[in-house]
Amino acid sequence: MIAQICLFLSLLAAPETFLKPAHKPANARPKNIILLIGDGMGLTQLTAGLYSNQNHLEIERFPVSGLVKTHAHNRLITDSGAAATALACGCKTYNSAIGVYKNKKPCRTILEQARAQGLATGLIASCSITHATPAAFIAHVPDRADMEAIAPFFVQTPLDLLIGGGLNYFQQRKSDQRNLYQELNAMGYQLGNYTETSLDQFKPSGNKPFAWFSAAEEPESVQNGRNYLPLAARMAGPFLRQRSEKGFFLMLEGSQIDWACHKNNAPYAIKEMLDFDAAIGEILNFAAADGQTLVLLTADHETGGMAIKQGSELDSLNIAFASDQHTASLVPLFAFGPGADQFSGFFDNTDLFFIMQKLLGFPANPNPSKN
Repeated sequence: MIAQICLFLSLLAAPETFLKPAHKPANARPKNIILLIGDGMGLTQLTAGLYSNQNHLEIERFPVSGLVKTHAHNRLITDSGAAATALACGCKTYNSAIGVYKNKKPCRTILEQARAQGLATGLIASCSITHATPAAFIAHVPDRADMEAIAPFFVQTPLDLLIGGGLNYFQQRKSDQRNLYQELNAMGYQLGNYTETSLDQFKPSGNKPFAWFSAAEEPESVQNGRNYLPLAARMAGPFLRQRSEKGFFLMLEGSQIDWACHKNNAPYAIKEMLDFDAAIGEILNFAAADGQTLVLLTADHETGGMAIKQGSELDSLNIAFASDQHTASLVPLFAFGPGADQFSGFFDNTDLFFIMQKLLGFPANPNPSKN
């Protein structure tokens, strides 16, 4: 017995012998970066998903965490346009801006830099691909509402992988007679859309860029049958890795957490949170096997002032909302893979851009304070 007690005490004195770190020190630079954005995903949205899923989320696999400030240039409470532009370009701008500084001049995005450096690039969303968050990584327009003005940027700056809704902004345009869908086809894309073939029927090879449109405008909710986000996440890493030996940059958004919270619809929000978490699990599986991929997970802002109230139990949550709009709450940040240790602590949302840029070895953007 004395020997057993001594052994136990020795283990307590040297916990590293039995508490293995969840990740290796991430001193090396990543070859690839995958940025995951939960639109409207605050800590309570995450918590509600956790407790509604037998007290488990794939998000728990991230070894590094932090918190992010989300305010816009001239508003404490941001919208998705300003927040996504901050993440994409490293600059504070006004609400509704898409890829432009506060003076409405274009800012170069991390995706555009990746493409210029020869990396493969991709955007995936459970909303229209022309919606604010994905749009801010590729387009430069003064108003997020002008989705027909956003769509041509997908032809101007071709992606290797494009999955999301918004087919009408490419094919049934009102502002001009262009058929951007046919233009993508002429550029050599392997194309598909929800009217012809479901995403699970495709096995895209690395020989061609790939685009699949999930809806005419906005996709359905998970509750109403949408099921492509985890599949798209599983496809993305292996596909993009084939597209460039130099690496890749991918942004994937869980878009409809925000929409659910605008409606103060807790079951809708939880379903979207869990669908996004399933996609996160697929991304982490790829990154863990690949060993050269940095995965970042954050949100553009919190939506709804969601709270879990007294009387809640596992799988039976009593949820209330303080608002049907965005809030100024800090949002979570998680990191996995090479470079992950750079993301522990408090950050401004613009900081993430500059750290990603540095880790990938990209040249600096112009000083945003001069724009």
